[in-house]
Amino acid sequence: TPAPGLLQVVKQCVRVPVFVMIRPRGGDFLYSDREVEVMKADIRLAKLHGADGLVFGALTEDGRIDTELCTALLAVCRPLPVTFHRAFDMVHDPVVALETLISLGFERVLTSGCDSSALEGLSLIKRLAEQAKGRIVVVPGGGITERNLQRILEGSTASEFHCSARSARDSGMKFRNPNVAMGASFSAPEYSIKVADVAKVRTLNAIAKNIL
Repeated sequence: TPAPGLLQVVKQCVRVPVFVMIRPRGGDFLYSDREVEVMKADIRLAKLHGADGLVFGALTEDGRIDTELCTALLAVCRPLPVTFHRAFDMVHDPVVALETLISLGFERVLTSGCDSSALEGLSLIKRLAEQAKGRIVVVPGGGITERNLQRILEGSTASEFHCSARSARDSGMKFRNPNVAMGASFSAPEYSIKVADVAKVRTLNAIAKNIL
């Protein structure tokens, strides 16, 4: 979940709609009562600071959509549109799960087709889009790049897609201490920053506009 300060600054800098992720921690999507309190508070703050939509997902311990929790969170989100994120890829039965999301009133579902990437899960994404019949927007996401976007859009018949479009940027630090890491030493280099790459975004948009 982004900080309210980040949302405020992003809203000042861009003209496109900004949807805010509501996820109090990494890991699974089975939330405690305290975590639910945090999620509700974060939704209220996001709305207060100009969010145009919300994104969240919640599952039961047996891999189904947590309808009770989703209903409660959706009530706090309204009237803003809501997307169910890639928690969908961890469900037991995606066909049943999609119908559940439609009945709950989600506008979108983000999915890699319950596989390691949207390319790997392409056949399921297409089946889900056919099943949806316009009742919910099925958004492919997961490992999408300028190299595979055309294949994914054509193969899934999707009208929207999700990707990070990031690249690594070297830190501006001149003095560096190689003996200390601030936390995630195994997952991210200390002096490399992941940033949204404008050139990648433009390329991806150009590819999509030629297909959609």
